[in-house]
Amino acid sequence: MKVLVIGAGGREHALAWALKMSPRVTQIVCAPGNGGAASIARCVPANLKDLNDLLRVVSTESPDLTVVGPELPLSLGLADELRRRGMAVFGPTQAAAMLETSKAFAKRFMQRHNIPTATYAVCSEQKEALDSLHLFHFPMVIKADGLAAGKGVLICENKAEAEQAIEGLFSGKLLGNSEATIVLEEFLTGEELSFLVLADGKHIAPLVPAQDHKRIGEGDTGLNTGGMGVYSTDEMLDPTMRDWILHHIAQPTIDGMAAEDTPFTGVLYIGLMMTARGPMVLEYNARFGDPETQAILARLDSDLLEALESCVEGRLSETELRWKPGASACVVAASAGYPGSYTSGYKIAGLSEAARLPEVVVFHAGTALVDDEILTNGGRVLGVTATADSLEEALSRAYDAIGKIHFEGMYYRHDIGWRALKK
Repeated sequence: MKVLVIGAGGREHALAWALKMSPRVTQIVCAPGNGGAASIARCVPANLKDLNDLLRVVSTESPDLTVVGPELPLSLGLADELRRRGMAVFGPTQAAAMLETSKAFAKRFMQRHNIPTATYAVCSEQKEALDSLHLFHFPMVIKADGLAAGKGVLICENKAEAEQAIEGLFSGKLLGNSEATIVLEEFLTGEELSFLVLADGKHIAPLVPAQDHKRIGEGDTGLNTGGMGVYSTDEMLDPTMRDWILHHIAQPTIDGMAAEDTPFTGVLYIGLMMTARGPMVLEYNARFGDPETQAILARLDSDLLEALESCVEGRLSETELRWKPGASACVVAASAGYPGSYTSGYKIAGLSEAARLPEVVVFHAGTALVDDEILTNGGRVLGVTATADSLEEALSRAYDAIGKIHFEGMYYRHDIGWRALKK
């Protein structure tokens, strides 16, 4: 089979890496891919913001299966158009992807289907939002309705900060484009958990849980990023709680989408806060997380192609996912200045030395292959990933590996997994 992976990040490199292991995969194409994906796939140019260009790529390549990585092509309706043309695609429709692309839709959907989440107010005017502030205690959360590349969630400690956030979102000062709708939300406390399930429109199959580290600084301080590291262990979710989440959150979400004539086929990412009141949904994503995918797929012990195909063909209930026991960890190496402005184009040294270490895979997120050299080409550059019998050993391997890598201005957190290690 020929498989086309749409996307350019660490998630897509990890997907290509896992798909490559399937005995049925004879060719992998990444559009556009990156410097690391180029070592296992043929990379072709593609504009991820342009539906017509993506359709051109798929039409030219004519793959047996297209796997859509990022959210933007899903929001443009790429999966809809490929299905209309009779092509196999892993990823939800534009309407089903609204669980991610519209925070207001997602909150109202959860309310309709009794899925536990924070109390909220959806506001379409600045005055309405300001008048609704008295309904919430501080700190509170204010969210842009649409896709905002991880920059649309604001935690406000007091009324002045909330008023500033509301004005900034509606005026366009904060995100560069003015929001037509925003969501005010209760602030939830607890530990965050990434819980992903494959879905074929009716049935679900859970992936192993993971915990992301969103903040740039040690001890989860500083600005939010796309994710600075992640770990996965069996111990982070006991079987009883896992089953509760499946039966009260994951399956009702898929059932609810089917009942509303927008069946969800693909991978559903459920961002949870494990509160004193129980698990509550912070957000949905309509695709694999990044860097969660790197840590999760490192533990997969069955055929990824078979799993994705079973979703596309509506036979997920017949498919069994198998997982390596133990743990995995991914540490992200970022460019200096990220998540703000940063400079790219620096040569990366030590990649082959790191990759030679046992149970280590270096996934590329923001790299480019130029004249046979790997250069930095993004804010998050690498996801150094390791597996082991214990979290401590997985982290030790990942940090040993990242210690062998160097590029100008390289930055990474030294405390991935710290919440689990202090327990």
